[in-house]
Amino acid sequence: MSKLYIVPTPIGNLKDMTFRAVEVLKDVDLILAEDTRTSGKLLKHYEISTQMQSHHMHNEHKTVDNLVQKLKTGTTIAIISDAGTPAISDPGFLLTRACIEHGIEVDCLPGATAFVPALVNSGFPNDKFVFEGFLPVKKGRQTRLKLLAEETRTIIFYESPHKLIKTLAHFCEYFEEDRPVSVSRELTKLYEETIRGTAKEVLEHYTNKPPKGEIVIVVGGKSK
Repeated sequence: MSKLYIVPTPIGNLKDMTFRAVEVLKDVDLILAEDTRTSGKLLKHYEISTQMQSHHMHNEHKTVDNLVQKLKTGTTIAIISDAGTPAISDPGFLLTRACIEHGIEVDCLPGATAFVPALVNSGFPNDKFVFEGFLPVKKGRQTRLKLLAEETRTIIFYESPHKLIKTLAHFCEYFEEDRPVSVSRELTKLYEETIRGTAKEVLEHYTNKPPKGEIVIVVGGKSK
């Protein structure tokens, strides 16, 4: 029976792959990978020989219809991203939506997602929070920051290392310098670290020590 499996992959440490995820990737007919070179290393590590096909942000709009047709003929497909859960700031949403619209079963496996350990590590309230993913690069960035400045729930962002200092400077400007911030970097990897402090303190830290690796920023909500 046709089915789309959404399979989380480790965000760093390969040991975080679940037994079920390995089993599914071995059993499906096709694996859609964000980057076949990156995913190839993971599949090789777990001795998974399933056929792979590239599926990323630059081609997903063009390939969705064809993939839906494959699924309708009984093909079982798994989608993975370079790290974490597909569709969370990664390709996967468009195909998932198309499958639901066409009555194709979708099964999302539980697994690694970078913002969860970063949120817990921050020590900020996590009973209610807002996941923002990546901020707009240019258009709409200022408007979004002004809106989020009034948010009372904990806010989570993804950011690239070369934009972190700019983003922290914007937090100082729009959220005020004393807003609590926690930056988790290289989660589950050898050089994992979490730096906590005010927006100004964390900005000063990374200004003196330029960051590397994958980054999650957690910002405390505005005090009521």
